[in-house]
Amino acid sequence: MDYKIGDYVTRISYNNDIIFIIIDIDLNNSIYYLKGCSVRLYADAYIDDLQKYEDDIKDDFIERSKVELPKDRDEYFYLPGKILHIDGDEDYLKKCLDYYESCNLKAIGKIEDEDNVPNMLKYWLEEYNPSIVVITGHDAFYKKRGSDSYKNSSNFILSVKEARKFEKSQQKLIVIAGACQSNYEELIKAGANFASSPKRINIHALDPAIIAAHMALTDISKDIDLKKILESTKYGVNGVGGIKTKGTMYIGYPR
Repeated sequence: MDYKIGDYVTRISYNNDIIFIIIDIDLNNSIYYLKGCSVRLYADAYIDDLQKYEDDIKDDFIERSKVELPKDRDEYFYLPGKILHIDGDEDYLKKCLDYYESCNLKAIGKIEDEDNVPNMLKYWLEEYNPSIVVITGHDAFYKKRGSDSYKNSSNFILSVKEARKFEKSQQKLIVIAGACQSNYEELIKAGANFASSPKRINIHALDPAIIAAHMALTDISKDIDLKKILESTKYGVNGVGGIKTKGTMYIGYPR
C-alpha cells in the first residue's frame, strides 16, 4: 500500500495502539516519520509496520475530561486562575487552547522550542503574570543512554527552576511541566507542582491542560483533591503526579 504525508496510520508491531499522522517520508530509506494524533509522541516506522487507519479520528476522552464552573452559582461570581501555556508543538498547543475554551477558561498560548523556553520564561511571566504556567512539548526516555537518557527533560527542569526564581511559592505560581516519558522526580525536585511521567509512559496531549483547568477552577481557599485530579488525566498516576496544594480561583459576592 502507498502512504503519503497526512495519512493516518498505526504500527503493527505495537498492536496498533496509537493513531499517528505521517508528517514526513524518507523515500531513499523507506522510513515514515509519525506524530501521535492525541499522544505527545514522535516515532518512525518502515512501511511493512504500518497499517492505514480508516475510521473517523475522534477522541471521546476530550469531551469526558472537560471541567466547568458550577451552573448553580447563586449570587457569587468567579475569577478562575490565569493560565500561561507554553508548548513545543503547535498542533498540541491548539488542542489545549481549544480545550481551555471549551471549559470557559482564558489562556495565553506560546509556541516555543523546548530548549529555548528557559531563556524566554522570565519575560513571559513578567508580561502575563499568570497564576498557572504549563511547560510542555515533546520528550522521550532512552534506556540505553546512561546519564543522557532524556530528550528534553533537562530543558523542562531548567524551565521549572527559572519559574521558581521568579516565584518561589508553589502556591502563588502553579507549575505544570513535562511531556511523554519525562523525568518526573527531577521535575518535582526542581519545584514543579505537577509533572510527568512517574512511570515513564506517553501522555495524552491534553493531560497538562486538564491539570491546569482543574487548578484554575478550584477555590483558592481549598486544597485540591489531588487523587481525583490526577485520575482525570488519560493515564492517571502512571502519566502525571504532583503535590497537594490549593486552587487558584477567587470567589466574590455579589454578582
